[in-house]
Amino acid sequence: MYKYAKLALLSIALSPAAFAYDNHKTSMPQSVAPESAQAYIISPKDGATVSETFTVKFGLKNMGVSPAGLKKKHTGHHHLLVDAKELPPLDRPLGSDVKHFGGGQTETQLTLPKGEHTLQLILGDHMHIPHSPAVVSEKITITVK
Repeated sequence: MYKYAKLALLSIALSPAAFAYDNHKTSMPQSVAPESAQAYIISPKDGATVSETFTVKFGLKNMGVSPAGLKKKHTGHHHLLVDAKELPPLDRPLGSDVKHFGGGQTETQLTLPKGEHTLQLILGDHMHIPHSPAVVSEKITITVK
């Protein structure tokens, strides 16, 4: 029973909701990323037409992928922005408006309604905070048929 209580507390501590912030607070310490680091979307390609449910594959160059909660130099985990008008604050934990992949996942199944959508990746450190400099992919546009 004790083991499960510890797991429950850990999952709460690592959940994106645990990192909610107040816009009036100061920025938080950021992990350093190599200048050459790049996040990118492997697939679908920019301009692609996809079905309502499709796979998004994440790419990362010159850094490693590690799960949330594990502090390791030059690593992070992916966050996916869907139809975001702008990037979230880059000096605070990423919130519930982005999809978190804190387990270190490098792909996901996504279901979106028909129409045009944008996708963009941003890497977060062990505390879901973007690196400095931020490791952000190009924004791609897809059409769901």
